[in-house]
Amino acid sequence: MQKLPCVLLVDDDPITNFLNQRLLDELALTDKLLVALNGKEAIALIEEHCPFSVGCPALILLDVNMPVMNGFDFLDAYQQLIGAQQKPSVIIMLTTSLHPRDVQRGETLNIAGFLNKPLTKEKIREILHTHFGQSAAAG
Repeated sequence: MQKLPCVLLVDDDPITNFLNQRLLDELALTDKLLVALNGKEAIALIEEHCPFSVGCPALILLDVNMPVMNGFDFLDAYQQLIGAQQKPSVIIMLTTSLHPRDVQRGETLNIAGFLNKPLTKEKIREILHTHFGQSAAAG
């Protein structure tokens, strides 16, 4: 599996972040894994670690409901970043509830899709296959 240059996890639940981080480490998906507890922290991490870097992070796994700045507010702020305008990241909303209102709103934004938690190896492989053209081989 080819490594992605950078992946960003955004979720207000530290346990979910820990489990997702372990899964991504186990799959050796990236050498640069950023973790934020809300959208505001995520924007700050992108500005700090990916200044002027087009397509960085390559993948963002984003929770919908978070304090300080939720997933939708993050998307609004993210669209204002220069790199995001030139080559947007693949953004997957990762949530516990696929509420039709949220899905409908997501369809109007520049996201790659919605996934129900928990994140699994199979879901990661499908993301890689669909959005990065990588083989979805088991392993």
